[in-house]
Amino acid sequence: MKTSPIIALDFESAQTTFEFLSAFNGDVNVKVGMQLYYKEGPAIIEKLKERGFDIFLDLKLHDIPNTVKSAMEVLAGLGVGLVNVHAAGGRTMMEAALEGLDKGTPSGMKRPSIIGVTQLTSTDERQVQEEQLIHASLDESVLHYAKLASVAGLDGVVCSVHEASIISEVCGPEFLKVTPGIRLPGGGVHDQKRVATPVEAKKQGSTHIVVGRAITGASDPLAAYEEISTLWKGMESIG
Repeated sequence: MKTSPIIALDFESAQTTFEFLSAFNGDVNVKVGMQLYYKEGPAIIEKLKERGFDIFLDLKLHDIPNTVKSAMEVLAGLGVGLVNVHAAGGRTMMEAALEGLDKGTPSGMKRPSIIGVTQLTSTDERQVQEEQLIHASLDESVLHYAKLASVAGLDGVVCSVHEASIISEVCGPEFLKVTPGIRLPGGGVHDQKRVATPVEAKKQGSTHIVVGRAITGASDPLAAYEEISTLWKGMESIG
């Protein structure tokens, strides 16, 4: 996918989605998550592709290896740029996901990039310790999952901005660090707990940023997108 910000299309229907996107041209990255995909199915992907959008299909697969492999074989034919799984599913599951993508990608088409979700940006230290019973710090857990995804052959991970730097050090700068929880300075955090601005994301080594309500909930979404994109690209030019 292009390195421009990815807009999270967390809408309830295709109609609402395309009403929102009417202000944008096709040269934009978008994320289709569970709500929209489960409502509209593969048809929403085709409609977005027809309008030129690059797509991150965010379904976070997590199941036994054979089931994930079969599902990825199907998703590979949709022509999206990026898909994901939960790294907590383990190395064998992630390897199976990659195998399914390779098998399902039509001849002549580029295989979708695949990333592993480490810890959700809504997760904090207490939840890791008390609810997941992981006897390691949040940062250690994220780094462990990132290394596991790298060993499994995945292209990168979903993580928070705050872990991107150490993941770059361990897994390399080319390893994708897709970071949600992006806000403009002074913006609300909503249900996210580990958030950052576009400038902070670039400084910490994020390769892609995912932006939802800071754009979709803005009074002028296009202006909000352009502001975020300028901050993000500005840091690219400085770097």
